[in-house]
Amino acid sequence: MKNTLKRKPQITSKPEKKQKTLQSLINLPPKVLSKTSGLHEFSQPEIHIISWNVNGLRAWIKKPGVLDFVNRAEFDIICFNETKLQEKHVIDFKTKFPQYPYQYWSCSTERLGYSGTAILSKVQPLSWKSGLPSHPNEGRLTLAEFPNFYLLSTYVPNTISGRSKYRLEKWDQDLSQYIKNLEISGKGVIWIGDLNVINTDIDVYQLEGNENCCGGTPEERKSFHNIIQDNLIDTFRYLHPNTRQYTWFNTMRKVAKSRNEGWRFDMSLVSKSLISQVKDSKIYDQIYGSDHYPIELIMTNGI
Repeated sequence: MKNTLKRKPQITSKPEKKQKTLQSLINLPPKVLSKTSGLHEFSQPEIHIISWNVNGLRAWIKKPGVLDFVNRAEFDIICFNETKLQEKHVIDFKTKFPQYPYQYWSCSTERLGYSGTAILSKVQPLSWKSGLPSHPNEGRLTLAEFPNFYLLSTYVPNTISGRSKYRLEKWDQDLSQYIKNLEISGKGVIWIGDLNVINTDIDVYQLEGNENCCGGTPEERKSFHNIIQDNLIDTFRYLHPNTRQYTWFNTMRKVAKSRNEGWRFDMSLVSKSLISQVKDSKIYDQIYGSDHYPIELIMTNGI
């Protein structure tokens, strides 16, 4: 008994030290960090993560079939982008998704009814955080930490309405450092959401004539590539290098969807350390409910 008691401090001291270091990197409040990992692990062979820009959750939830889709038994985590919820709405909306007991909603307080992200999970994260430090509180980032990876759900600022300088010179640079700080902990990062930029030339139906459109400019694409070039992989493009499939269609152009004239703004990217666990990356372009379509990342549960 005496030997067992003496060993206990040695078992717990290292994880506690690691958590303290991680807190200093991303400024996580100590109260949300858990010392127990066994209760926070996925039990199935695969982990299914959905992301959907709903363009206003209050309108989206009234659309036929949307709840049936997100309630599919195989989905483990739902990431919502552009919820446009105020904090006072969150309590009511939590009850709409009872199969996801762990819900983390980031709402804009700078401008009500604007932006907003959320992570809804069937498995309890070790910790969570909202917002990019030193940026306007627009609810654009929600982070959930699991034992072997971070899940970062974002609604990246659009460069429309004069926000190009903010996006390129502030948001992108700070987000890049934020992701690098997370990776310092030794865990890989899953970055998912509406990233409001195209990655490759075939991520828009026609590049010529769209180089000056938001999400397609050379400046935006270069800034995005600066974020991902060192250690992040676009899972859809990795698995489907030549596929032209899109997540957003301009609803002002009624023929855009029928002609497959869209843009792939919604993506899931993973750290290189996680790429061997990526099983599939999907776009559900026949599931309606928003001007965006949901995407899914499927990971093998070996992480």
